Amino acid sequence: MNKEELEKIKQKALDEHIPIIMDDTLEVVDKILKEIKPKKILEIGTAVGYSAICFSEYLQEGGKIDTIERDEERIEEAKVNIKKVGVEDKINIYTGDAVEILPTLNEKYDVVFIDAAKGKYPFFLNQALRMINKNGVILADNILYKGYVMSDYNKHKQRTAVRNLREYIKEVTENPNIQTEILEVGDGLAISKIKIS
Repeated sequence: MNKEELEKIKQKALDEHIPIIMDDTLEVVDKILKEIKPKKILEIGTAVGYSAICFSEYLQEGGKIDTIERDEERIEEAKVNIKKVGVEDKINIYTGDAVEILPTLNEKYDVVFIDAAKGKYPFFLNQALRMINKNGVILADNILYKGYVMSDYNKHKQRTAVRNLREYIKEVTENPNIQTEILEVGDGLAISKIKIS
C-alpha cells in the first residue's frame, strides 16, 4: 500500500471538509481489524474511499471490502484514490442509496462499518445483523454526533438524526445477542460484538 498517497488523500479530504474517519477512531478500528483479520468487510458510506483503503490493509489474503456510496462525484474520487494507493483488487464500490442496495445483498461479513446518513442508522443496523457472521463486529461511527445524542438536545434540524442514533444505541445495548461498548473517540464509536450461538 502506498502510504504517501494515502496521506495525500487524507489531507485533501480534510482541506475540502469531506468527512473522513478521525485518527483516534481509526486507531481503535485498526486494533479491532488486526485482531479479527477479516475476510469480508461491508462499509456503508464510502465518501472518498479513505477508510476503506485504511481497512484493506487488515484483510486476509484474498479478502474483500464492499462499500456503498450514493454521491457520484465522491465515487469517482474514491475510485481514483483506491487506484492510486494500489488496492483496487480489494475494494468493490456499490453505487446508489444504501437503503436500496443493502436489502439486495446476501453476503456474510466479518465486520460492518456504518458511517452514512445518521437518520438511517437503525435500518443499517437491521441489515448488518442479517449479514454479520457470528462473532462478527458492527462498528457505528459518529454515534454520539457532536455530543447531541447524550444531551437533552432537541433542535428541530437534527432531531431525526439524534432520535435515530439514540434508537440505535438502545437496540445494541439492550439486545441480548449483542455486546456493545461505546467509546468517546472521534465523534463517538459504537463497537458491537455479535454473540449469536
